Amino acid sequence: MRIVFFGSPAAALPSLGALLEAGHVVTLVVTQPEKPAGRGRRPAPSAVKTFALERGLPVIEPARIRTDETVLERIRAAAPDVNVVVAYGQIIPRAIHYFPRFHSLNVHFSLLPKYRGAAPVQWTVLNGDAESGVTIIELDDRMDEGDILAQERVVVGPRESAAALEARLAVLGAGLLVSTLGRIDEVDHIRQDDARATSAPKIRKEDGRISWTETAAAIDRKVLALAERPGVFTHAGGKRVNILRGRPIAAAGLSPASGAAVPGALRGIGKAGFEVACGGGTSYLIEELQPEGKGAMSAHAFSLGARIAPGDRWG
Repeated sequence: MRIVFFGSPAAALPSLGALLEAGHVVTLVVTQPEKPAGRGRRPAPSAVKTFALERGLPVIEPARIRTDETVLERIRAAAPDVNVVVAYGQIIPRAIHYFPRFHSLNVHFSLLPKYRGAAPVQWTVLNGDAESGVTIIELDDRMDEGDILAQERVVVGPRESAAALEARLAVLGAGLLVSTLGRIDEVDHIRQDDARATSAPKIRKEDGRISWTETAAAIDRKVLALAERPGVFTHAGGKRVNILRGRPIAAAGLSPASGAAVPGALRGIGKAGFEVACGGGTSYLIEELQPEGKGAMSAHAFSLGARIAPGDRWG
């Protein structure tokens, strides 16, 4: 089958690789333009562009696909039987969806209609869901509302991060995509139940701010969901500190009158990390962090060079 593939981040690579391995012909790859990355902020290609060029696939990078009239011409010239979209990052116009014989299919990392939107995996972890999955839909004019062609469920692991879950779902989705294409002429189209739909909007940088009045379990879910992207942070001594890794622990048992029992206060400092008081009398142990302007380090290493003591307030 001839395919035009739309995708950008590493999560799209298993699907692109699986299509090639299954013998499909990817006649064109559409990806996001290069963006500044790293400390030097130099333009860097998307993971999909790098993968595609290594395999000799033609690539285009429209800045605004909805207004770029040349994109449709390039796609028509590629003569696809179907378009495949996996974490592309832009809304694709109707004109592109409907001219191939089998229209456009999307690999979505949730059990639709739950978590329609840009960040389904992160919201799955933020909300502490026990299960997740992958859905193959036929795209239409509305965000993630097309007919369901296939779906597969998975159990979310205990304290599984969004990055780890996304990697699992990317592989699962690749297999489900190939099997769906293999029976595309006979697959059922199931209309989504809009009454059961929930939203998974794009995560903003500010969403990573820790409120220590939340319980340690809620803070743990935030770190698991957002530490890699866009980052989870608090403030210490007026400077931002990114929290990279930690876990809830049994509270030190201090009385509410103690200054170290106030949410955001350091209850203890040791080789394992910092115990921080949270809402509901709970505690969170910070194990790894990144101070503003510095690299990642263990909490213990940070404590050796920082002036901190039990009772100090963070946030």
